[in-house]
Amino acid sequence: MITSLRSAHVLAVRLDSDGDVLLTGPAVRVMAATAGSVDLLASPAAAGAGALLPGVRTVLQFDAPWAGYTPTPVEPAQVDRLVDELAAQRYDAAVIFTSDHQSPLPMALLARLAGIPLIAATSEDYPGSLLDVRHRRPAGMHEVEAALDLVRAAGFPTPRPLDQRLAVRGPLPSAADLVPPGPYVVVHPGASVPSRAPTPAHAREIVAELGRRGHQVVVTGGPRERSLAAAVSAGQPHVRDLGGRTTLASLAAVLAGADCVIAGNTGPAHLSAAVGTPVVSLFSPVVPAQRWAPWGVASVVLGDQQAPCAGSRARVCPVPGHPCLTAVPPQQVADAAESLIRAEVLT
Repeated sequence: MITSLRSAHVLAVRLDSDGDVLLTGPAVRVMAATAGSVDLLASPAAAGAGALLPGVRTVLQFDAPWAGYTPTPVEPAQVDRLVDELAAQRYDAAVIFTSDHQSPLPMALLARLAGIPLIAATSEDYPGSLLDVRHRRPAGMHEVEAALDLVRAAGFPTPRPLDQRLAVRGPLPSAADLVPPGPYVVVHPGASVPSRAPTPAHAREIVAELGRRGHQVVVTGGPRERSLAAAVSAGQPHVRDLGGRTTLASLAAVLAGADCVIAGNTGPAHLSAAVGTPVVSLFSPVVPAQRWAPWGVASVVLGDQQAPCAGSRARVCPVPGHPCLTAVPPQQVADAAESLIRAEVLT
C-alpha cells in the first residue's frame, strides 16, 4: 500500500470547524511528504484554515448536511456536484478525518461514488464496502495523535523524527496597524459553542485584572462577535478591540505577536498553538481536555474538569452560572498568563 501512495493524488477530508482543520495539519503534512499532491475538502466555515495548512495544494468546499451545529438540508444537486468534482480530479486515495463521535460513512459513500479507489477512515460502525482501511481509534489519544494514527494505518510512512506541531503557511500579513507597539496579551472571549467560552462578565474581569497588572490587552473576535468584544473591552484604556476586524490570516499574525493568548476551547486557541504562542486555556469539560487541549505549545488548562457537565457535549452550559469556568478567579488566569510569559522569556 505504501508504494501505491507514493506520488499519489490524495484527498484529505475534514468537514468541521477551523480548529478541527488546524489539528489535522500534522497528519496532512505526513501525507504531503509522500503523496504527489494533497487537496483538502473542508466546510465553507473552515476553508480559510485549510488554506493556511502547509502541504495543502487546493481547498475544496462542501457544506455537508451531516456536519456542524446548524447543518444544511440535503440538496441532491449539491451532492451530485461534489461527486462530479471529485470524480473529475481522479484522486488515488481519500483519507476522511472525523472526531470520535462522528461517522465518516456518508462522506465515504460519496467518495466511492466518485470512483476513488482507496478510502481510509476511523469508524466504529460497520462500513460494508465503503472503506478500504477501517481504522480503530486507540483510547486516550489527542485529536492530533488520532489523525496521525489514521494516516499511518492508511499506509503513509511516518518520517523520523516526526514534527507533530501545528503550523500555518507563511508569510502571514503584518499586524502592525492592529496591535499596540509594545508587548500585549490576547483575550479571545468567544466560541462557536457557548458552553466552551467564558461568560462575557468573566472575560471582562480577566481583561481588567490584566490591566491592573500593567498588561496591554488585545481582545479578538470574529464577525459575529463584534458586540461581545465591544462589551468585554468597553471603557478599559489598556484594551484594543479587534472584534470583527481580522481575517483568519491576520488573526494568526496578531496571535503570533502576542506574549500569551487566553481563550476557551475554540479555534483561536489552536491557531495560537499553530503560530507558537503560549495559551491559557479556559477549558470547559463538555469535551475532554485530553483530546482537545492546546497541542504542542506551552499551555495551562484551567477549569473544573470534573464538573457535572463533563463529557456531555452540551452546546449551552447545563449548570446555572457556568461554574466550571466562572469559579476560576481572574487573578488565577492572570497568574497563569504571567507564568507562561516568564517561561518564554527564560527560554
